[in-house]
Amino acid sequence: MIRPILIHPDPRLKKTCAPVDAVTTDIGQLAEDMLATMYDAPGIGLAAPQVGAMTRLLVMDCVKDPAKSPRPMVMLNPVVTWSSEDTSIYDEGCLSIPDQYAEVTRPAKVRVEWLGLDGKTTEEEFEGLWATCVQHEIDHLNGKLFIDYLGPLKRQMITRKMEKLKRELARNA
Repeated sequence: MIRPILIHPDPRLKKTCAPVDAVTTDIGQLAEDMLATMYDAPGIGLAAPQVGAMTRLLVMDCVKDPAKSPRPMVMLNPVVTWSSEDTSIYDEGCLSIPDQYAEVTRPAKVRVEWLGLDGKTTEEEFEGLWATCVQHEIDHLNGKLFIDYLGPLKRQMITRKMEKLKRELARNA
């Protein structure tokens, strides 16, 4: 089921999410819905608070080449266990902040540990777009948005645009 994506500013996007206590059928359904929502948007990552679920779950798939097989990932309680001193700058966007992009500097490589839907703990190192995406989505679980890395003027400008967009969407609903 495709779920509605919350648009900034929404207080839920600024809250820290609770850990997933157990892998349940509800968590599995949420992950499935989030993948469907992410692909439909279309996006490369989605965190649970973006669909109003205040739990530490994210999905991502950074395979953009249609000739390659998709690689959908579901992470419960993801934690960055190591990050490189090297950084990369990426022009980030967000499904909760549509049509707005800004350069964000993050570690170029990260190692992340998470619980899978199979109940097993996994650890993997990510680089490039995958590293940017996983850090962006983990930020969501901690109530942080990519615009929080920007200066106050740019952040206010984007927030005002989102408030206007929400008013327009409400009028047309």
